[in-house]
Amino acid sequence: MRLWIAAALLLAGCSPSSTTDSAPATLEEAAIARGVVRDPATATPTGLYAREDDRLCIAVERIGMFVDYGDDIGCSGHGSFTREGETLRIDLGGGCTFGATYDGDHIRLAGAVPAACRRLCTRRASLAGFEVDRLSDSGSEAAALRDPKGRQLCG
Repeated sequence: MRLWIAAALLLAGCSPSSTTDSAPATLEEAAIARGVVRDPATATPTGLYAREDDRLCIAVERIGMFVDYGDDIGCSGHGSFTREGETLRIDLGGGCTFGATYDGDHIRLAGAVPAACRRLCTRRASLAGFEVDRLSDSGSEAAALRDPKGRQLCG
């Protein structure tokens, strides 16, 4: 009988505690707390972003981007942006205004952009679905970005 009581007490000591921890509620929160992932709420979007032949720069309040498919097929534009939480409101002028998601390291445009953005593109190219990853936090590198025709986008 004493053996059963000792075993029960031992098992009771191994059960999860009912006290509340200050541990993060989600995996993302835990990663942010440990510095593995940038906190999008406090991260600054300034920098240079790229994926394959697509590029995006953010320097101060300027933003520029281009898509280059080769053979003179692509898009290029620059303008301004404002930040609303994890959304960047991008204005490339002439009615080409849209939102993009920003998570601290990636910027993604929706699968559709306003028809006014068509003027920034040649032939079949589009900015729809544009997605880039951070390469650098440097504002000076971002300001130096030029599109395939040599136009400075964020300087």
